[in-house]
Amino acid sequence: MTIIDGKQIAAQLKAEITAEVAAMRANGQRAPHLATILVGHNGASETYVAGKIKTCGECGFDTTHIQLENDCDEQTLLHHIHRLNDDPRIDGILVQLPLPEHIAEQKVIEAIDPRKDVDGFHPANIGRASLGLPAFVAATPAGILELLRRYHIDTDGKHCVVIGRSNIVGRPIATLLSRKTDSGNATVTLCHSHTRNIKEICRTADILIAALGQPHFVTADMVKEGAVVIDVGITRTPDPTKKSGYALKGDVDFEHVAPKCAFITPVPGGVGPMTIASLMRNTLWAAQHRYY
Repeated sequence: MTIIDGKQIAAQLKAEITAEVAAMRANGQRAPHLATILVGHNGASETYVAGKIKTCGECGFDTTHIQLENDCDEQTLLHHIHRLNDDPRIDGILVQLPLPEHIAEQKVIEAIDPRKDVDGFHPANIGRASLGLPAFVAATPAGILELLRRYHIDTDGKHCVVIGRSNIVGRPIATLLSRKTDSGNATVTLCHSHTRNIKEICRTADILIAALGQPHFVTADMVKEGAVVIDVGITRTPDPTKKSGYALKGDVDFEHVAPKCAFITPVPGGVGPMTIASLMRNTLWAAQHRYY
């Protein structure tokens, strides 16, 4: 059994990005520039945005951060997005989700210029990716594919079961794995809350991806011997033994599932670090006009 080290792979990817940025600067080009927008003061969102800005600095990127109050109206937010769309110095735009209930999330996503949509959430990028055209892919699915590639895990002809149908992880990773590409060509089954016989379906998986946000949903009796298990879930659960007062748990019962696996990602330290690294790569590619 091999534990997939997301921290190590993310560090490798960030080192490669940093080298490319240094080369750009040496050639007289400006560094990639990511703009982040945060509405309100949600603690988890503030932590996520701070982590992204910190990683930008480590990679040599420039950053612009816009902090808006929780009572910010939708038009004000859209005004900032349109201004960033029109600014040639800005390569990528990231609006941290979730947004307050009074703001239409999908409207905000669609307001971002697809050429600067480094989150990969715009319908134009989702559609292009579905058709196999060059596009920005959502950071978490992109990170999963990178882990599979760098650990030389073959997907060709394999049965991949994805649990969870979110537009951020489940649906896009299912689409990507089914495409006719080196990291695709899998036969994909997408499971969700209405799937019948989910345990039996999971037991047929060569590659099992859990992305539903329910701690320890995947148990040992759902995994066949020699499977590859990718745990995307990360949930804070109360734990008085921890200094923080909580523990981070994945969707997979790691302790009992891991012995059956050929490869498995831990939580934390698996898919999570790859998400920010993939966002950095998307921002680099936006600056290089790789897709548009």
